[in-house]
Amino acid sequence: MAGAEIAADDGEDLTPYLKPGVYVDSDHPDVIAFAKQAAGTDGSDLEKAVRIFYAIRDGFRYNPYGVDLTEDGIKGSGVIARNHGFCITKSALMAACCRVVGIPARLGYADVRNHLASKRMLELQGTDLFVFHGFAEIYLEGKWVKATPVFNLSLCDKFGVLPLEFDGRNDSVFHPFDKAGNKHMEYVRDRGFYADVPLAEMRQVFQEVYPQMYGRPAGEMPEGDMEKELEAERQAK
Repeated sequence: MAGAEIAADDGEDLTPYLKPGVYVDSDHPDVIAFAKQAAGTDGSDLEKAVRIFYAIRDGFRYNPYGVDLTEDGIKGSGVIARNHGFCITKSALMAACCRVVGIPARLGYADVRNHLASKRMLELQGTDLFVFHGFAEIYLEGKWVKATPVFNLSLCDKFGVLPLEFDGRNDSVFHPFDKAGNKHMEYVRDRGFYADVPLAEMRQVFQEVYPQMYGRPAGEMPEGDMEKELEAERQAK
């Protein structure tokens, strides 16, 4: 029935995680078309969510440069328009696509210490701490499962890290070590989960932690290509 509360087995209200958001824009025509194509028409919710994960992970290049902390810049639909994104926007798209096909989805955030970012990115940020790293949480088979559709396969190869996989039953989160046993990613703070991107809070924290990057006017944000930088660093060794 329209407007009725949709509850999980434990009584949690799932309704907010099925509705369109400002940034999890599951009502955007491009998101609807992409989600239906990626999910397919057959199979369970779990199978559809897995298909969506891989379509987003490898279909859109990961690039943390030129982050636009505006309403249009953070929307999931923007990943489709630009053909690339970063953890916050790719996860927003993942959540939006799941909602399109009737699967409850929300957003989770954590601060992570990334030991393998490019030298230029670390210099611009002034730290290897990445705040508000974003991922999606999908409600499948009666529980919330984390999905991180972020680093595309070609970037993982250049990083020398294991690509994140997703089976719909186990959390898909960053590996602590790379293929060679070096430190890769360390989760240092859990920032909770949200029905939509908490952009105002995110802006404030980004400006505090990365004043060299996010203290500038929007049009003066540094541009770059993480994948090309990593490739050049490897070749220079």
